[in-house]
Amino acid sequence: MTTLGFIGAGHIGGTVAKLAAQHGYDVVVSNSRSPETLADLVAEIGGTARAAWAAEASAAADVAFVSIPLKNIWQLDPAPLVGKIVLETNNYYPARDGRIEAIDNESDTTTGLLQKHLPDSHVVKVFNHINWTHIPTQGLPAGAPNRRALAIASDHPDALEFARRFYDELGYDAVDASPVSESWRIERGTPGYGARQTVAELEAALRQAERAVVHS
Repeated sequence: MTTLGFIGAGHIGGTVAKLAAQHGYDVVVSNSRSPETLADLVAEIGGTARAAWAAEASAAADVAFVSIPLKNIWQLDPAPLVGKIVLETNNYYPARDGRIEAIDNESDTTTGLLQKHLPDSHVVKVFNHINWTHIPTQGLPAGAPNRRALAIASDHPDALEFARRFYDELGYDAVDASPVSESWRIERGTPGYGARQTVAELEAALRQAERAVVHS
């Protein structure tokens, strides 16, 4: 059984952890405080779910799920994530994260920053352009009319394949926005961000995207 280790168990991380457990994954959750503060979430997830420190969740993970503020990604220890797929949900909020020059000057992307910090991991962007409250409610069976599409972006084929399969299990189609250098096409302020779209609609939105500085 695949173990998903969650580094960050807030709205997105906690929500996806619950869904992952329902689909047969072992789940280890962590936050910036302590395992004890996640007792209610673990009880809600049920099954074999457990809480741990972030380093333990990283080590236990077959696949890691990083959902923390962008400003905190440099605090992650790369060592326990070597060779692992890392799903990441980040968006850039200057009011929260401070100004990040590499994004402001368009030389990098949010996913690219994490990939550089975790050079031996296989990072893939997921779930960054859907409201967390919609994740458990908008999924539909494969082939359903108007099934929502969500973007993925990575420089690693194995990470893209896992993310595609994981989306499908949770009720979503995947649209590949790779490579990581082009993943800005589904960051904040772009046509695909936030809107409920089908595969064709999201593909069109990615093509129409123009890069712009995020101001808040």
